Amino acid sequence: MATEDLTDTAGNTAGVAADQAGQLEAHGIDHIPDGERHGRPRQLFSVWAAPNVSYLSLVVGGALVLMGLTLGQALVVIVAGNLLWGLTGVLAVSGPAAGTTGSVISRAMYGTVGNKVVIALTGWLISAAYLALNWSAASVAGIGLAGRIGAPDSPVVDAVIICGIAAATLVVGVYGHATIVRLHAVLSVALTLVFVVVSGYVLGHTDWSYRPAEPLHGAGLWVTLAGGFALIASTPLSYGNSPDLARYLPRGSKPVAVAGWTALGAFPPSVLFTGIGALAATTLDMSDPQAALEKILPGWFVPVFVIAVVLNTVANNGLTAYSAGLTLQSIGVRLGRVLAVLIIGVPATAMTLYALLLFDFLTSVNTMLELVVVVTGPSVGVYVTDICICRNRYDGRQLLDERRGSPFWYDAGVNRAGVAAFLSGAAAGVLCVRTSFWTGPVASLSGGANLSLVGGLVVSAAVYWGLGRTRRRSVITVPGS
Repeated sequence: MATEDLTDTAGNTAGVAADQAGQLEAHGIDHIPDGERHGRPRQLFSVWAAPNVSYLSLVVGGALVLMGLTLGQALVVIVAGNLLWGLTGVLAVSGPAAGTTGSVISRAMYGTVGNKVVIALTGWLISAAYLALNWSAASVAGIGLAGRIGAPDSPVVDAVIICGIAAATLVVGVYGHATIVRLHAVLSVALTLVFVVVSGYVLGHTDWSYRPAEPLHGAGLWVTLAGGFALIASTPLSYGNSPDLARYLPRGSKPVAVAGWTALGAFPPSVLFTGIGALAATTLDMSDPQAALEKILPGWFVPVFVIAVVLNTVANNGLTAYSAGLTLQSIGVRLGRVLAVLIIGVPATAMTLYALLLFDFLTSVNTMLELVVVVTGPSVGVYVTDICICRNRYDGRQLLDERRGSPFWYDAGVNRAGVAAFLSGAAAGVLCVRTSFWTGPVASLSGGANLSLVGGLVVSAAVYWGLGRTRRRSVITVPGS
């Protein structure tokens, strides 16, 4: 290996030593030199398994049954919605190809200036909302445990628990890539053991012959199935940050392996534990999942379960906070990666405090997941289409060049095809969405079915394929050429 390959632009010693667990990550959005690439695609399995061995999955699974679906219908929706983890896997292949973050790679789709606006919404603000959502789930469990051990029922106690969980999460995000990979490898095993025990108790209380008091038929069933699918699929579509965790892999990593291990890490635990939530709802009142599960778990195991919920949140949100910090750098905020990670904690903690202290948790979950697909669907649609158009050929160094006249400057810093495709998809999502406070005209015409996910994803992909192929192909270069 040549000597020049062993040092990055900041003078850091390269190789695996530059990305070690327990040490602050040296890189931000800058290009990862080939000499510092390491690891194998199979390591992505535990990276994505740990966040999806999740209490929130139990909550969402229970919500499907509360919506009026039969157990069989709920399980079909769970499997179908989680198939979209395949798209998360496809996005991940661009990380090793470019050697930089997804929030930089998307400059190829929107232009260096247009990208800043798009990722501020889809990368940073949505990340803050998901941090709040997961912190809310963990805080509900933590607050419940505090009450069991005699802590006073006080907003001050609740706020301390919320802020404590948030602080632990941000530490993981600050340490960065290698720490996340190592931590998730351990947590994926530990969390699976705990949640398998919980699943055993749920299975022992499942009513396999369950049917809702008033089974859904016709248009009502169609509307609920569509809404349930959007609810489940919103989670994989929210993970547009999969390239961030794959970018340290060697450039020659097989795309099929990168995509496969990413999707395989997330799909089975998400299906399994969301399904367990649906099974629990056949006999338990999952409108209050914390209290419902505590009724069937042994008293000694409840603290273990709550700790697992908190650790899962740390795993999930640590990854989200890490990518949100990188996104802030990509927007152009001149901050180090550590400070950029810490900043995301402020609005996310405020959202969590609002959701739990002033709002209803389950309503917060449903409303949040209904809305995010309006923007995450179009962004994923454009990104996946771009990978197909350019055959995953990205040059990280060119993507980091923001000067006028650079390959991805396009027209005044904007790739009109990409922006038009994203806005078209978002408009389709708004027209097709159905929430507790807004039903789009297309959704109304379809009987109230929430078609925002499919509409936004398909429209954005189709528009970008039609408008963007010629221009994107004109700026594709082969890295290293």
